[in-house]
Formats: sequence, C-alpha cells, structure tokens
Amino acid sequence: MASGKYLALPNKRWYILLENLETRALANTVEKKVTNRILKQGPGWVFTPGHFLDLGSPVNVRQVLFQLGRKKVISRIAQGIYCYPIEHKTLGAVPPSIDAVAQAIAEKNGAKIQASGAYAANRIGFSDQVPARAVFLTDGPPKKLKIGKLEIVFKQTTVKNMAAAGSKEAMVGQTLKYMGKEHLDDRVLQAAKAFLKGTTRREFEKNLKFAPQWIRSILFALMENEL
Repeated sequence: MASGKYLALPNKRWYILLENLETRALANTVEKKVTNRILKQGPGWVFTPGHFLDLGSPVNVRQVLFQLGRKKVISRIAQGIYCYPIEHKTLGAVPPSIDAVAQAIAEKNGAKIQASGAYAANRIGFSDQVPARAVFLTDGPPKKLKIGKLEIVFKQTTVKNMAAAGSKEAMVGQTLKYMGKEHLDDRVLQAAKAFLKGTTRREFEKNLKFAPQWIRSILFALMENEL
C-alpha cells in the first residue's frame, strides 16, 4: 500500500525520496566499514579521516566519525585527529601515546618525523620522565598541538637531517645532540648501546651517514663489538 502511495507522487518528490533512502543506506554501509576498521586496529589507534577514504567520500567519512564521536566509540583529540581510546578499569579513558599522535599527524601531512631533544632521551630509556613538551623534527609543515597538559611541537628541518628519520640511530643521534658532547657519561652511552642492540652493520652505517662526525665517532666506537 505504501509503495502505491509513493508511486502517485510527482516525479521530483519520488526522486528525492529515492535519493534520501540511497544516502542513508550508503551512510550505514560506510559507518559499518569505518567502525570495523577502527575495531580491528584496536584501542590506542590514532587516525585521521584520510585513513578511511577508500571506504567512502570525505563528506561521508567525516559524518561517520562525528557520529562515532557522539556515541563515545572514538575521541576527537584535535582538529582532524581521532583515537580509539584505551579504557582502564580504574582510570577510565587513557590518553593515546605521543608517538601515535605524532605519526598520525605526519601521515596526514605526508611527512616524516623524528623525535628530538628531551623526548628522544626519554625514548631511548635515558630518562623515565616524559617531558611536558615533545619536539619532533619534520620535513613537513611546522605545527604545535596541545593535548591536555602536553604540547607536541613539529619543527621543520632540512631533508638531510631527515635522511634517517624513524631509525634507532637517528633517535640516539638526537639524544646525544640534546645532551651535548661535554655532558655524555657512561650512563648515557650504555642506554644508547642497549637501545641500538639488534641493528645490523648495514643499517647502522647507512643511518649514520649524515650524522655529525663527533656522533659517528662515539657510536662507531660504542658499537664496535656489537655489529
């Protein structure tokens, strides 16, 4: 009976009805696909709308993410940056890792990143305290992002400085730069050695190719019997 009623409608209204039904059906399909991808990645995943553009149009994807945010399935941590939160039994939602947030932003900008300064020192195990300001070098645009009390800073640098970005050697090199040649002691060097464990000579030499000579000398001497 209902279908007969709709068939009697003027053509324009009939097409609008069909279009609305198709739009809702498409939105439901995109929501299911986006939700499944998020659940598959697991808690702690940080992502942008760009991670789902193979599943639907930019408009549909953003609408789905907005709805999932309203349903508390995901959290929006900055403009265009979302996470599937980790739920702790007593603490509730746990903030995503700094690295996960930084990597998502880098992917959004199609850029490379490399932790530097105090955060690089923390990453190699030299310091247990996570700094309130995490600095990353990048070949992408400079940016500052505040997440709670934490500030993530992207500093634009040269292509040469980003040649080994993401490698263990680059992380250690940034730590040594931060500490300064005159302040290096056995504690720092042993932390660097432990962090570099498992690297191959080929990777070691390739990733230190553009490092300052004083860093190359220190690390080659430190790892002489480990490669």
